Amino acid sequence: MNQDFLREAIRLSVEGMEAGEGGPFGAIVVRNGKIVGRGWNRVTSTNDPTAHAEIVAIRDACGNLNTFSLAGCEIYTSCEPCPMCFAAIYWARLERIYYAATGADAQAAGFDDCRFSHELALPPASRSISMVRGLEEEAREAFQAWMRKADRIAY
Repeated sequence: MNQDFLREAIRLSVEGMEAGEGGPFGAIVVRNGKIVGRGWNRVTSTNDPTAHAEIVAIRDACGNLNTFSLAGCEIYTSCEPCPMCFAAIYWARLERIYYAATGADAQAAGFDDCRFSHELALPPASRSISMVRGLEEEAREAFQAWMRKADRIAY
């Protein structure tokens, strides 16, 4: 772990928070010892609940590298990623997560990400947001069309 990179993520968390852009979360994406993406929480300043530091850093890195895959990269984040960010890190193919504060630390500061982890562990019928399934066959047709698409790009 490069502690200077982790300090940069923490610095971004404070800088973004003090600028009024969102909560105290920061992240950077690193490839070959170089920062290729930066992000800080921008949820309240952009009215975007997905604008978490890790997501913003991933978007920045993908734009800077002109790719949707961050294989070969690592992410440094000021706090343990929430379930959304954790999933995005997997989708981006990042290879390692370095973090400082824990989810419990965030919860103690008033952020309730832990309840999302709890919800995801429940069967769909038991979750607080109702999930209703429909048009299964029509949806499968879209996947069949994808499988026939000769120029599809796997991700």
